[in-house]
Amino acid sequence: MTPKKEEKFRRLKEILSPLGSVLVAYSGGVDSTFLLKLCQDTLEGKVLAVTANSPTYPSPELAKAVEVAKSLSVRHRLIETKELENPNFVANSPDRCYHCKLELFGRLKQIAQEEEIRNIVDGSNYDDLKDFRPGRRAAAELGVRHPLQEAQLTKDEIRALSKEMGLPTWDKPSLACLASRFPYGTPITKQSLLVVEEAEAFLHSLGIGQLRLRHYDKTARIEVEPQEMHLLLQESNRKRIVARLRELGYRYVTLDLAGYRSGSMNEGLSL
Repeated sequence: MTPKKEEKFRRLKEILSPLGSVLVAYSGGVDSTFLLKLCQDTLEGKVLAVTANSPTYPSPELAKAVEVAKSLSVRHRLIETKELENPNFVANSPDRCYHCKLELFGRLKQIAQEEEIRNIVDGSNYDDLKDFRPGRRAAAELGVRHPLQEAQLTKDEIRALSKEMGLPTWDKPSLACLASRFPYGTPITKQSLLVVEEAEAFLHSLGIGQLRLRHYDKTARIEVEPQEMHLLLQESNRKRIVARLRELGYRYVTLDLAGYRSGSMNEGLSL
């Protein structure tokens, strides 16, 4: 462990220790798993992990989250969220994430009060501050803390620490709500979310790691890491991708030569 990373790791434990008891907003991804493990170790089990199940969350990820939480011996609850019943979320304006997080954190606050848990935390990391994240406003309004951000831990540092700790998620591709695949102003529907989920699952089955499929009605824009673009362009894979995505309703299938980048739908916003 490098001195800088070790200092941040120590700082994180100092942040967590006074919290007493915590409810962790747990997605099963790299950041929230690392945070959950540290909370469990630091707070001696006074921890509840809560995972939201909704059409915006790929179903295989839910099963993995349950499995990892069980392996960490953490008390874990699943809740159903109803983003698609909120017209402000469905309309998919640039503040969509605010409305989603407002419901989620509101539900978590109710659970924390019922369980007499003192604090709610999530896995937002220091790199997230660089991107447009309207959900931060909902977190601030409802008193949700971001310990990884407070300790200034970056994604790469969290991956490295997770590997050192033997966490199975250390090299897991970054996750994001499936609604992030749609251009702002395009309504979010259960069917379109399912199409994106199935398309991305197929692409992963070809051995592609980090990816996003951005949904533009009949056009799919695929983002992958530059070093994995050749997997899409292999002749057999290319034909299979086009055939499968056309089955799912896409007329045009494109590869974004700029490659994968988190929050690419925000690139056209004037912030």
